[in-house]
Amino acid sequence: MNEIEELMNLEVNSLPPLQPMLYDDLHQNVLKNLHLELGSGPVLYLISPSCSVLNTVPSNLVIDFLNKKENLLNYLKEYLIQNVAIYTVILEMSSYFIEQNNYLVLARFREKGNEGRKFEVKFYTHEPKELLSNYNDKIYIGRDFIDLYNFKRKYWGVKDFIISIKDQYDRLLDKAEARLKNPLEYGSFFQEIKESINETYNESLLIIQSLPPYPELEKMSGKELIEINSQYREITHFLVELRDEVDEFENLLRYKKETDFVRYVTKFKKDLTNLISYLNIKINGVLGYRITNFKFKHS
Repeated sequence: MNEIEELMNLEVNSLPPLQPMLYDDLHQNVLKNLHLELGSGPVLYLISPSCSVLNTVPSNLVIDFLNKKENLLNYLKEYLIQNVAIYTVILEMSSYFIEQNNYLVLARFREKGNEGRKFEVKFYTHEPKELLSNYNDKIYIGRDFIDLYNFKRKYWGVKDFIISIKDQYDRLLDKAEARLKNPLEYGSFFQEIKESINETYNESLLIIQSLPPYPELEKMSGKELIEINSQYREITHFLVELRDEVDEFENLLRYKKETDFVRYVTKFKKDLTNLISYLNIKINGVLGYRITNFKFKHS
């Protein structure tokens, strides 16, 4: 965990300027109450909206980072909110829990690669009064993938999410070895989920390769809009089948009281549900609206 060291090397003026965006009340309130979790060495630091460390005594490096990089942290928080507002439905899908927790959301950064520009961000919500006393009671609400130097995403970010599904399954297998009472007992479920993941991964990437990476919807014909809509819907169908497999496995684990492992399966299912909802609402929903409101050109 060296996110703080990597971010220490960044200057706000070297990053793309944030574009003005109108936020709804949900995104506005989350931005005000957004806590960051950034690593340095073995320690994960919980940083409040006012840029103070809440969970431990900060090292000299972290103190220096917070003193010098407050503008960068404010940039990161707004960059995150703009990304989740456009490319996910993480906040919308968990808005009830977020509102119940007075809009407190945690964003945990994990660097992807060694360039100091790409991060996987896991989001949680927590009851404010018990944030420190019962930190482990936080509710997982989803994950996103950001590139600090490239806001606009190819294929509306769907390819990154599809790739992450396979990566998450590999991590899930590692957890199973350590946390299941008898991993071999569930071999058939792991095999079925693996086959479904491979099908989803291979078929989805094949579909994505045939799609425009940065579609200009306003320039497309009605036929093109319908075709793209159909292709993204097909990806959704593969994901729904996979989620159903995972849901069945999760129910069995709960019945068997595999409490040490089932929470990781629940997180995996949450990511699948978020992606399905994102496709339905912000991709197929937008495409469907354009199709039904398509203006024919009269000769």
